[in-house]
Amino acid sequence: MTDDRISPVPRLAPPRDAPQAVTAMLEHIETSWQLARPYADDLAQHFYRLLFTLAPSARELFPVSMQADNGRVVRALLRALRLVHRPDDLVPLLKQLGRDHRKFGLRPAHYEAAGTALLGSLKHCLGPAWTPEVERAWAEAYTLVARVMQDATAQAEAEGTTPAYWTGTVAEHHRLSWDLALVRVEPDEWAVPYRAGQYLSVEVPQRPRLWRYLSPANAPRPDGSLEFHVRAVEGGWVSPAVVGHTRPGDVWTFGAPLGTLGADRESGRPVLMVGGGTGVAPLQAVVDDLGRWVDNPEVTFCYGGRHWDDLYALDQLSGLAAVNPWLTVWPVVERFDETGPIPGVEQGTPAEALARWGPWHDHDVLVSGPPEMIEETVAALLGTGVHPSRINYDPFLSA
Repeated sequence: MTDDRISPVPRLAPPRDAPQAVTAMLEHIETSWQLARPYADDLAQHFYRLLFTLAPSARELFPVSMQADNGRVVRALLRALRLVHRPDDLVPLLKQLGRDHRKFGLRPAHYEAAGTALLGSLKHCLGPAWTPEVERAWAEAYTLVARVMQDATAQAEAEGTTPAYWTGTVAEHHRLSWDLALVRVEPDEWAVPYRAGQYLSVEVPQRPRLWRYLSPANAPRPDGSLEFHVRAVEGGWVSPAVVGHTRPGDVWTFGAPLGTLGADRESGRPVLMVGGGTGVAPLQAVVDDLGRWVDNPEVTFCYGGRHWDDLYALDQLSGLAAVNPWLTVWPVVERFDETGPIPGVEQGTPAEALARWGPWHDHDVLVSGPPEMIEETVAALLGTGVHPSRINYDPFLSA
């Protein structure tokens, strides 16, 4: 699964029981970010200029054309800093990112330069609004994020049990439609130690130094092979190259696994999976993993698309449901074609369908898909009474 875009982040608010210092820090960050947001493009350009001046070696980590990066690093940094009030969600991800970023060979000087560049860029865009209190809030947030990532990197290097990156060779590539491809990759030496539902940062030979997140559509296999579903995003730099130009024999490079998406078999609760687009891939991997067991929770799989043809994985999921009584597949499409409604298929978005049916408050919920779909689905589930702790999705993958 891939998307070359990053979605906007809604305005964040601290939890009611947050310490006063954390509340004040987040308020300063949020208020100043809303002022700086209209100047996001200028902020990104200023960031890179400062970064490459402070740490010239960092330039080698980015693509030849900075237009291809399109400010992704800056947006990822900003998103992480704006989640410092959610340590239970953020810290595990930062530890994973620290291990993943070993592939870049980052050192403390790079983190220091990035922090200085980010704060300098914000100061440049905010002008008089960049007060000492605002500066302190951003600096404290960045220090927390950088420290967790660096500690995770150091721990991984000290353990010495996994490489900084993995490589694999494309064994199969074929198109499922004009803009969608299935790619199967076999490991060259070591299999990537991921869990079903996780995602990986991937570099392909057609677009060096342009890393993108992809989710394997299969649970770990004995042979270590990985299957990816990639849709070409209009205007994207990487996904069209993967769909149109990948060939067997290409060598792909992978970072450490990321993400927490997965089903808890021991909870005793039923599971609701909601997938759209190529976001169905990590959920397929979770279902694939559950298929290894006899006793599983009841799983309702809501599979949505704009049109019937978008449900490219429906036949495979229906086949799994036919031999696994714990799995029910529920197709949902926004618009039917001229032939009219299709029996057994719900009309609407997944959010609309879930709001009509349920209740879901006793379910563990996994959501994966385009950013807009995730946002709408999560809002609809919260509106029906599902507790936020029961809803699992990867905000950075959708970002």
